Amino acid sequence: MTQRTPSPAAVDYPSGDGKPLAENDWQLRAIFDSFTALDHHFRDRPDVYVSSDLLIYHEEGNPRARAAPDVFVVYGVPKHKRPVYKLWEEGVTPAFVLEVASRGTWREDEGRKAQLYERLGVREYFQHDPTGEYLGLRLKGRRLVRGAYEPLRAVEYLDGASLLRSDTLCLDVRVKGEEICFLEPGTGRRILKYAELDAARQAAESRAETAESRAEAAEARIAELEALLRAQGG
Repeated sequence: MTQRTPSPAAVDYPSGDGKPLAENDWQLRAIFDSFTALDHHFRDRPDVYVSSDLLIYHEEGNPRARAAPDVFVVYGVPKHKRPVYKLWEEGVTPAFVLEVASRGTWREDEGRKAQLYERLGVREYFQHDPTGEYLGLRLKGRRLVRGAYEPLRAVEYLDGASLLRSDTLCLDVRVKGEEICFLEPGTGRRILKYAELDAARQAAESRAETAESRAEAAEARIAELEALLRAQGG
């Protein structure tokens, strides 16, 4: 009896692969900081989608043809929540991918995933090794040139920091030790990550509350003086 091939509509594309987001705190922090910084940076661009650890399916009808980049950025698609990212439906390949190295992932990041991203046409593929144990470098980058990846040369600083320019993001990627951040070229202004955004929000709220309290105190003092003047005039 001939077995029927399921129609594309009947194929299940799970939103989970059973793997953890991160293997350790260093990897988790680097992923979280990178995602929140880029998500905030592109917050006003309705045509830029930023995600983290979301399964990308790249062959219709084959749910095993998938990858879950630690962080990725897509230009030219609507900014909305997705359970998975199907290339044949979205029609746009991620432009930028960041993978954060760990004991259980770095070999795949260097091998299968690099080959996959190259084949799919991901324009820039960056890697960060927070602990410095696996890649030999804390920061690595590749850029697609005529269909093949070419390595990028990082600028190395005396304080141990490394910097790579991402033409795709129009940002500089800077790594020092286990910390990764994104900078505006030219100004060097750092794109704030979640903890810094939260601290800035709390500081702004505190300043607003202080200003409101001062305004209320001033209004009370004015009312007091007006009452005193009325009493003296009477």
